[in-house]
Amino acid sequence: MKPTLATTAPSHWRPATAWWLSLGLTLLGLGVSIYLTWVKVTNNLAACGPIGDCESVNSSRYAEIAGIPVALLGALGYLAVLAFLVAECWLPRQIENLHLAVFGIALIGTLYSAYLTYIEVAVLRAVCPYCVISAVAMTAIFIISILRLRAAASAA
Repeated sequence: MKPTLATTAPSHWRPATAWWLSLGLTLLGLGVSIYLTWVKVTNNLAACGPIGDCESVNSSRYAEIAGIPVALLGALGYLAVLAFLVAECWLPRQIENLHLAVFGIALIGTLYSAYLTYIEVAVLRAVCPYCVISAVAMTAIFIISILRLRAAASAA
């Protein structure tokens, strides 16, 4: 007898809950990335208030790659995750591949976020709270994607 999702996953685990959490985190990250892209492109100041130093981070040489704002790359990553999550609703036969796609993008995003966080703390000695929110959102999406892949493998 093959184990089912109900017998192998924790009792509080619900695939739909994980999907909704992933969607919410993706929208949060997308919103932050779009805002930071707008700030960078329009040369405005980010509304950081007394928390952090957004200006030092967003105006540093690390805020662009070949003239492209890193925040825009983040927004594109979140858009890709969003597209794969939405595709899960329309392409149930491809759900395993779509899970893997979310995992791959979230892995790359998490690794790059870790690098950027290191740059903020160790090199720039300035922290952008929006960047932290994006890093936490991407890392949470990554962790959820692992849980979703494990649940799918256990159900198979």
